Amino acid sequence: MLDLLLTGGLLVDGTGAPARRADVGVKNGRVALDVAGAAARATEDAGGLVVAPGFVDVHTHSDAATLFGTEFAEVAAAPVRMGVTTELCGNCGSSLFPALPERIAELARSSRISFGTARGTSDDVTIFKDFAGFAEAHRRVPRANHLASLVGHGTLRAGVVGYADRAASPYELGVMCGLLDDALAAGAAGLSTGLIYTPGTYGGTDEVVALARVAARHGKPYVTHLRDEMSRVEQALEEAVEIARASGAALHVSHHKTAGRHSWGRTERTLARIAALRADGMDVTCDVYPYTAGSTSLSAMLPPWANDGGTPALLERLRSRAERARMRQAIADGVPGWENTVGNGGWDRISVAAAPRHPELEGRTIADLGGDPLDAAADLLLAEGGQVTIISHSMREDDVRRVLTAPFAMIGSDGVPKPGRPHPRIAGTFPRVLGHYARDEGLLTLEEAVRRMTGMAADRFGLSGRGVVREGAHADLVVFDPERIADAATYAEPLLPPHGLRAVVVAGEIVVRDGTPTGAAPGGIIAL
Repeated sequence: MLDLLLTGGLLVDGTGAPARRADVGVKNGRVALDVAGAAARATEDAGGLVVAPGFVDVHTHSDAATLFGTEFAEVAAAPVRMGVTTELCGNCGSSLFPALPERIAELARSSRISFGTARGTSDDVTIFKDFAGFAEAHRRVPRANHLASLVGHGTLRAGVVGYADRAASPYELGVMCGLLDDALAAGAAGLSTGLIYTPGTYGGTDEVVALARVAARHGKPYVTHLRDEMSRVEQALEEAVEIARASGAALHVSHHKTAGRHSWGRTERTLARIAALRADGMDVTCDVYPYTAGSTSLSAMLPPWANDGGTPALLERLRSRAERARMRQAIADGVPGWENTVGNGGWDRISVAAAPRHPELEGRTIADLGGDPLDAAADLLLAEGGQVTIISHSMREDDVRRVLTAPFAMIGSDGVPKPGRPHPRIAGTFPRVLGHYARDEGLLTLEEAVRRMTGMAADRFGLSGRGVVREGAHADLVVFDPERIADAATYAEPLLPPHGLRAVVVAGEIVVRDGTPTGAAPGGIIAL
């Protein structure tokens, strides 16, 4: 007897094959097909609805959300409420592991900026010395969907070298490679870099090549937030290509964009370059989110030297009027090799997404806070201990559409799960692609849109048996109305669940029904 039977639905199986009518069964957490007339403990009528693989979000920052408890519960549930059954975290060079024991306390303090803490507290983020510790911590708390993790280069660097702006010594680089090797052998999904973020930005190309060689030996990809996504985006892409070629690792470009007024339109060139590389045999892909605004930490708006030494050093500099003046000048003049978000846009395009001790400021731009914007940003960072997340309106719609339609682009939300007013992509990315861009705008067929968020994503990251609906595959499924599926989340109300999503199934259990979590928690850590 089947555990669950979905009858009469339109099966879009994640491979890109044409949709077809089919009943889909579930038994012992696996998919069963050719089940017409079979008995089942529970039956769901999927007539008029699409049955598809659960969405695979290849770019999230959900590393710690379920570890923080009830305050993070609503934002942590947002991905699965929009159909995401597997999340890939550890992106942009920032993961919760690995680190040398003597570096963990320092890393935990500075990691508050990336992952947050409970509102109004000064608790540190838990950093684990290895993948096993990370996996065990997650196994001890319930989660509705699955989680896999990359190894962050910035975490590796902080966990061995610290936060100093200097080259790693040969010995230190050897230790970093050893920690990475152990983590990948234990089940981590690949290597990520965030080369605009400290301390990752302090690492040179040769350092990243050495680490990417380790990933290549494990057959796992090099995943990169480029060193610049603004005026020097083409040069930054070439650095990523150099790293992939020198290391032999497959290359995946995170949240590909050309942001800031000096780079608008350059996706015509970057996408043509990636297409040419693929035609020449290079294994290179990218992901994209369907919005013209990004989100990151407020401290990333400051020049790299401001963060030299980690969060405590940053806060000390912010107390100095002279150092603030240096930062103001650096933003006005630029710093060689630095992606200058404010200089490319302006403080009026940057709004506060999360400020745990000052929720009344969430939703307001830095320019609206009054006085000199640099001083306003500095004062807020000091008041929050550096823990401020922002939304930056920096992209253009034609560039977003161009990346969405590139044949090598898959979907990733880049969701940042922090209380407050997070970017609506954490709750709306996948329904927005299916509803607005595929159905309404016709940029993608239904089958192709589903493939980019399921089978294509699973293939890229080695998620065997996921991302497709076939006999024996993992029973991670979504059921939605193709005529109604749409995002509801907005910048003002970023956690609203989508329209038209009937059910989400993880490991054979219904975890979301009509936008509401059922309380089932069959998800877990995926070791690859």
